[in-house]
Amino acid sequence: MSLTTHTTPSGNLPSIHAAHAFFTEQPNPTTQSVFADNWIRLILSYARHRRLFILLAGGDWDEILRNERINRRVLPSYLTSLISAMVSRNLAYYEPPKQTRSAILLWRLPEEWADVLHSWGTATGQLSTILTLYEITDPPFILTRSGRAQLIGVADGEGVRLLAGGK
Repeated sequence: MSLTTHTTPSGNLPSIHAAHAFFTEQPNPTTQSVFADNWIRLILSYARHRRLFILLAGGDWDEILRNERINRRVLPSYLTSLISAMVSRNLAYYEPPKQTRSAILLWRLPEEWADVLHSWGTATGQLSTILTLYEITDPPFILTRSGRAQLIGVADGEGVRLLAGGK
């Protein structure tokens, strides 16, 4: 069987995406580990490319969780296993908590997001400026923990002050 890269509207999928076995959980732990690593890389790169943050079966994920050319799809039980592997590697966390079927993906680690946000604040002259959480869509707790931001309480909500130092 020849494996080739497949082009989709969102880009190229790796050749392993054309392998029948890739879509099923493998009984051999070594093989399953390799497949899980490949799935995790594929899911995170796809999420980053499409700017997706929540992994759910169906919807925006059908493009990679299915391969209609070979009539294969990832079963919900296998997807749950892959989500569990990502959570155990700190690449995702369950949302809502206390369930295992959906997760928030960390295609950038929280520390990387803090660096991106701090770089943005530096480049745009926002350091020491108070910004609303509406203006910054990600919660700033990583920045505050690293000493690069301060959470400010105001009468109608909260804001964030980006600080020059830290890291």
